[in-house]
Amino acid sequence: MSDLLNQCPVIPVVAIEDPDNAVELCHALNRGGINAIEVTLRTEKAIAAIKEIKKHCPKMILGVGTILLPDDVLASEDAGADFLVSPGLSPNLKTALQKTNLLALPGTASPSEALSAYEAGFQKVKLFPAEAVGGAQLLKSIQAPMPKVMFMPTGGVRTSNMRSYLDLPNVYAVGGTWIATMDDIKNRDWASVEKKAAEAVQIASAK
Repeated sequence: MSDLLNQCPVIPVVAIEDPDNAVELCHALNRGGINAIEVTLRTEKAIAAIKEIKKHCPKMILGVGTILLPDDVLASEDAGADFLVSPGLSPNLKTALQKTNLLALPGTASPSEALSAYEAGFQKVKLFPAEAVGGAQLLKSIQAPMPKVMFMPTGGVRTSNMRSYLDLPNVYAVGGTWIATMDDIKNRDWASVEKKAAEAVQIASAK
């Protein structure tokens, strides 16, 4: 399960208001070379959108983000999620994420939080909000003392800085909202999504 995202260096983080847009969004991402998505629980129709993706895009690696409560874990499991992402890690949420059979990526914002998550059994975590808490320089600084903790930076990541993260040995992927913004999705601007996805894949693939 921990290998799920090894071939997905860029994870679009999206908020979907209309489930009818979910499938076309995934198709646009696929055309751009991206086969994973993190649908956040920030809209009333998020779970419905997740179910649409699971039904019509079964090959899409489907993550659910903004996991805040144990009930969110259960709802996401029932909807067909492949992995879960949280912005932080409370005691109750930690227990729920430890129990799930899905890959769980708890949010951390400091070395202490990352160490606590690792101690709780989470080798892969999210760094959030990445740019605000020190970004690539923070991750570079803590790699030597914490070599087994792997990060997915999210928050302020974009095409101009994503390579600085992906070049680090303790980063396995980056997450970002820039590839498919709420306006892109609302306006059904799939050409823009495809273009930005392809650009991100090209940057991620560069040596």
